Amino acid sequence: MASAGVSRKISAASARAHTRKKQKSSSLGVARGLVSRLSLVVLVGVLAWAYRAARPPPPKICGMVDGPPVTSARINLKDGRHLSYIEIGVPKDKARHKIIFIHGFDSSKHDVFPVSEDMLNDMGIYLLSFDRPGYGESDPNLKISIKSIAEDIEELVDKVELGPKFHVIGFSLGGAYVWSCLKYIPHRLAGAAIIAPASNYWWSNFPANLSKEAFLADNLFKTKSDKQLLPSILARRQNQAEVRQQGEFYSLHLDLTTFFGSWEFDPMDLKNPFPGNEASVHLWHGDHDRVVDASLSRHIGQKLPWIRYHEVPGKGHMFPYAEGMSNAIVKTLLLGDD
Repeated sequence: MASAGVSRKISAASARAHTRKKQKSSSLGVARGLVSRLSLVVLVGVLAWAYRAARPPPPKICGMVDGPPVTSARINLKDGRHLSYIEIGVPKDKARHKIIFIHGFDSSKHDVFPVSEDMLNDMGIYLLSFDRPGYGESDPNLKISIKSIAEDIEELVDKVELGPKFHVIGFSLGGAYVWSCLKYIPHRLAGAAIIAPASNYWWSNFPANLSKEAFLADNLFKTKSDKQLLPSILARRQNQAEVRQQGEFYSLHLDLTTFFGSWEFDPMDLKNPFPGNEASVHLWHGDHDRVVDASLSRHIGQKLPWIRYHEVPGKGHMFPYAEGMSNAIVKTLLLGDD
């Protein structure tokens, strides 16, 4: 009769295998715990970053307590914001031509094209350059849109009392906002020049292959002509510290999210705002531009026959700052191509 208490013998090999299994399970548990803790840390970091992005630090408003000082003329807009500007050329009451300049990305009113003093005087040109919202000394606009840029410009012109008509010149990202003026305030324009404009790849009238090719071509490496211009451009940028002084979110971030966000219209759907040829629109681009590919402007020039397209051979994005180019752009705008 078998004994009630049976003693089982376990071999040494089985014992070692059993021990390894326990150790493996224990190690696996530790690893899983470590991964869980690391995942939690990463999640907290991402949430903290998202919180900061969604709730950026308050802007350092110019003229307010702890804000940068106001050093340039400003106007007070109807919504309470201020726009800062500088004036160049002949006095406005003696000017034969009045031009508004729209600066590009990460820039300010001080980056206006270097039109020669002789030309300003000889042609009776008054040139006003302003800080777009959030840049320099202009208050940020948390409700900024493509349309609001044109509305700001119209109100600025009226507050400064420039009269019913004016020309507008925009460069790079600022050049793209000239489309807003052509859409919303064409009745106020005496002419427009769009220089090396940024393009929104989501505009429906860009062929998909063209947008892809241009996107892949875009990079931060400038052409030889841009590199040659860099020292003179940097020498002129003595006010660079002012550009982002109210906060990068309120200048750079809002600028990019506005431009590359949803537009209320596609520029290539625009009809000729000057059917009677009472004014002209010029589009300029360097064919060696490696910041904004020239193929995009070339396509717009073909799509809109009322646009006078000028492609500058051998020049990069910064070609307007080359000697004589700013004068040529302004002269063509005011007097035509002849």
